[in-house]
Amino acid sequence: MTGLSAPPAEPAEGVGPADEADRSRVVVVGAGPVGLTAALALRAYGIPVTVLEAGPEGRQRPGSRAIFTHSQTLQILDRISPGLGAELSAHGVYWNTQRTFHAGKEVYAKTFPDPPAGVYPHFTSLPQVQIEAYLHARAVAAGVTFAWEQEIAQVTATDDGVVLTTTAGRRWDASYVVGADGSRSVVRKQVGARMEGGKDDGWYVVVDVAEKDEPTLPRERHFHYAHPAVDGRNVLVVPFAGGYRVDLQLVDGDDPEALASDDGVRTWLDAVLPPGYADRSTWVSTYQFLQLVAHDFADPHRRVLLVGEAAHLFAPFGARGLNSGVPDAEAAAIAIAAATRASGPAARTPVEAFALARRSAALFNRDAAGEALAHLRPDAEVAARIRAAAERAPEDPEASVWLEKAPYGPRGVHRADTVYRY
Repeated sequence: MTGLSAPPAEPAEGVGPADEADRSRVVVVGAGPVGLTAALALRAYGIPVTVLEAGPEGRQRPGSRAIFTHSQTLQILDRISPGLGAELSAHGVYWNTQRTFHAGKEVYAKTFPDPPAGVYPHFTSLPQVQIEAYLHARAVAAGVTFAWEQEIAQVTATDDGVVLTTTAGRRWDASYVVGADGSRSVVRKQVGARMEGGKDDGWYVVVDVAEKDEPTLPRERHFHYAHPAVDGRNVLVVPFAGGYRVDLQLVDGDDPEALASDDGVRTWLDAVLPPGYADRSTWVSTYQFLQLVAHDFADPHRRVLLVGEAAHLFAPFGARGLNSGVPDAEAAAIAIAAATRASGPAARTPVEAFALARRSAALFNRDAAGEALAHLRPDAEVAARIRAAAERAPEDPEASVWLEKAPYGPRGVHRADTVYRY
């Protein structure tokens, strides 16, 4: 991959027909972490990039959202913007100790050694808003152009390029478009990509709590099967830079709105965290596990490429969203760079390869998340296995490790996440 180069001058925008400079531009729709990654990767290839974002400049989306950035993701970010991965790692947190409990009994505990100097830990954890801030600063320095409050209404792709029209009637012309506009992607709908898969009926409540000046909660990841203080519901507690995320898995018959209300959150947080943390909640949300993958990651003309949640939606356990979206973004940039060097029908080949490889990776991640979900919402047979393993653990190492690993699904990286060139 080439290094970052000085960006070419951007042409003036207009609503009339585009000139040749306009048509050579690549447009990224969405200024979240995946869209920003795509823009940075395109600039690393010297390609003019404009990011269109529906929200206003300086928008502050609430909550920690995507907090886990895996080491492979940090390495990709370093490739497209040298030192970016190290910057995120330095500002995030990494915890060495993981503990798993069943009905209050500790069934797994392990403390890992610190990684050697110069080697990334397995992950770094910091709120998405901070990840976006570092990516945005790098994108500005790399010459990415931003246009805010540009809500897309229509996408028209042909063999020669793409025209995007905003709800305000503004027209943007591009040679290629990267759709990174999230779970409700307008770009995806406009190009006719169908989401295939399903949604689990179970609900979860997620709460961010700010760290106290004198912490009483250890910087460790704790997962509780059947937490006795909340009537046997599962609970996950994970640190991130500045606080902790707490997930409560609801059971059949629970009212998500009631347990996500101020009084509801205070009641169950007081039961699972040390005193004082229930008063420090900063964000509350509810979610269900979605297992959806677009039937195609590019439009029929192979001019619009879908990445991140515009292309797939996974259950959050296992941190597969951001950490598959970043490889999507890099792969999209590589495909576009190759396509712009080709001519005629050959220009379709890199985009075809992108769409096939990234959809394969998404299906792998969907299936892995599905295995985690089957463990978190077990049928009678799996529930019996969990109870039996908990009785043997931690003295039985195999049972102990299974209880620890299974809630997050199979580990490992799909081969498409490690092949970056076509």
